[in-house]
Amino acid sequence: MTTRVFIVDDHPAVREGLAARISLEPDLEVCGEAADVSEAVELMASARPDVAIVDIQLKTGNGLDLIKRLKARDDSIRILVCSVYPDQLYAQRALHAGALGYISKEHTTSLVIEAIRRVRDGKVYLCEQTAEDLLSQSVGGNHSPEKSGIESLSDRELEVFQLIGEGSSTVDIADRLHISRHTVDTHRQRIKEKLNLASARELTRSAMQWVLEGP
Repeated sequence: MTTRVFIVDDHPAVREGLAARISLEPDLEVCGEAADVSEAVELMASARPDVAIVDIQLKTGNGLDLIKRLKARDDSIRILVCSVYPDQLYAQRALHAGALGYISKEHTTSLVIEAIRRVRDGKVYLCEQTAEDLLSQSVGGNHSPEKSGIESLSDRELEVFQLIGEGSSTVDIADRLHISRHTVDTHRQRIKEKLNLASARELTRSAMQWVLEGP
């Protein structure tokens, strides 16, 4: 049977490139595309893909949130994250959200095809180094080492931190994430505490530097 693949990415060129490459495979077909969370949720309800390729940064919303929503609605869907963001920061978060694989956009499309087939078969796909890192963390029991810095932020805090770095105000963040301003302020305070930042100015400067340097 042909595997139905749905692509969620905010860059049209990326969607077109992936779709063109997937169309060359006799066992794969693209059944739809979307640029943001709401569009993806709506279109996938009727497209009913076997595999969804999801980016972390979307036009509106966040890939991790989308993964959680998709898995809550249909636990059988297989999800592969394909993103520019580093494996060490997002791979484990993606797996915890419900994805089966994580691959960097720096890899060739041939590896993306391999990853699609692997998650389609219900197997985890990670690059070798990331797999080794996650395995080493699990050695010796279930106690993970205490996280520090950016890694200590929750998924939502990391999303807020990124939006701050992109210049979004509290109102903008609240509107984009569909949460209250008070909730945004709470996230901002927790981020400052976790990153040992003394003021809102330090938070903004740190977030902007993180975005400019690339996570």
